Amino acid sequence: MMNSPMSRAAPNSGPNPAPDLPRVLGSSHATAIVVGTIIGSGIFLVPSEMMQAVGSSGLVYAAWIVGGLLSLFGAMTYAELSSMMPYAGGEYVYLRGAYGDRIGFLYMWTWFAVAKPASIASVTSGLARTLGIFAVFHWLDTVAIGGPLPVLWSQLFAIAVTWLITGLNYLGIKKAGDFQVVFTVLKALLILVVAGFCFSSSLGSWSNFSTSLPQATGGLSGFMIALIATLWAYDGWNDLTMVAGEVKRPERNLPIALIGGLFIVGALFMATNAAIQYILPAAQIAASPRPAVAALRIVAGPSGAALVAAGMALSIFVTLNGTIMSGARIPFAAARDRLFFPPFATIHPRFKSPSTSLLIQALLSSVLLLLLGRFQQLFELAVFAEWLFYMLTATTVFVYRRRNPDAVRPYRVWGYPVLPAVFVLCSAAVLVSSFEGNLSGSLIGSGLILLGLPLYEWIRRRYQTHAVSS
Repeated sequence: MMNSPMSRAAPNSGPNPAPDLPRVLGSSHATAIVVGTIIGSGIFLVPSEMMQAVGSSGLVYAAWIVGGLLSLFGAMTYAELSSMMPYAGGEYVYLRGAYGDRIGFLYMWTWFAVAKPASIASVTSGLARTLGIFAVFHWLDTVAIGGPLPVLWSQLFAIAVTWLITGLNYLGIKKAGDFQVVFTVLKALLILVVAGFCFSSSLGSWSNFSTSLPQATGGLSGFMIALIATLWAYDGWNDLTMVAGEVKRPERNLPIALIGGLFIVGALFMATNAAIQYILPAAQIAASPRPAVAALRIVAGPSGAALVAAGMALSIFVTLNGTIMSGARIPFAAARDRLFFPPFATIHPRFKSPSTSLLIQALLSSVLLLLLGRFQQLFELAVFAEWLFYMLTATTVFVYRRRNPDAVRPYRVWGYPVLPAVFVLCSAAVLVSSFEGNLSGSLIGSGLILLGLPLYEWIRRRYQTHAVSS
């Protein structure tokens, strides 16, 4: 008899269930994962791109609000799914339960082979570039190993940071979660200090909010560029669902963290953007590659610019912890379902962490950091895949409502079915926009996803057939 979607989504359904990862994360940890993972360097950089796209303060805020609402609709949809199925792997669990093993595997394959290692490589290399602002770190731009393929010190530094944070997570998610809480609070305080410096300065003016940029892209295309920039800044809220199997009282804490965390992020983003616009007119925001640094340089000189750079570095560091933490749970969950190589399901006997999954993830990220020079290009390969799976995951809420109407749902998404449908449609629009804007990258990304199909068939025959016969 075929299993139901809900039973297929649940792990450890066999006669000898494997031990689970311990539920040790509280609501503060869960909220810090959402807030700390989302707030990276984006808020310090995207105001420039947004102003170039729309050309006015009002439309910049409209893009922030629309992007925040779309992310909130997605988080509310995921809150229902995660509180109903609070297992390690998040989106993998929901997709596998709704659409079967093949789709679940392709999601896992995409995140394991491309999206997460490329994201980690991008974040760590971004940290090295940010620290390069300080004179004491100028050595990061020098060559460490010569030859036909020279290796910079920044690449070795990024690899070292990757293994440092991986080591922290290896020692247990409780330690990584405590780290996330402390440094997320510090990050939020730094953002508020930056905003406070700007608004308390006599060099600012409310008239800057009425300035405009006549040569902006403008129109619907300009607004879409700004909207995609905000969605990139808000990206990362879904990472909490990947560690849902280690959250205490998930029926309560997951919805609170997902929805409350996005409200906190939205408030901090809007405050930072307002502080920048209070100091800089539209033309200066558009012309500056780092508007927050430029604003603090005006307010407090070089020390102010250094404060923002330190805030950017701290933000990136905390984002890295959340990214490494969440990414390792996806192949771990698939391996427990006999959809990936069994060693990935290993739980460290002492530290209770998915040790093998963490180590292989760090190894893949290190290979990317060592061999590739431009990570943004590689990360763009995953953009198409990411929005494809965001859209597919959100559609599973309709599948579960129809197939399992009586299932226990500690949280039901408000505004169903309208809000989830809006998120799905907008995800499709972003998917089309990213496909048109980066056709070659999207095609390569699609090809990388499809490469998982022959591997899936081999693993299914090798492990699932063997398990049935045994």
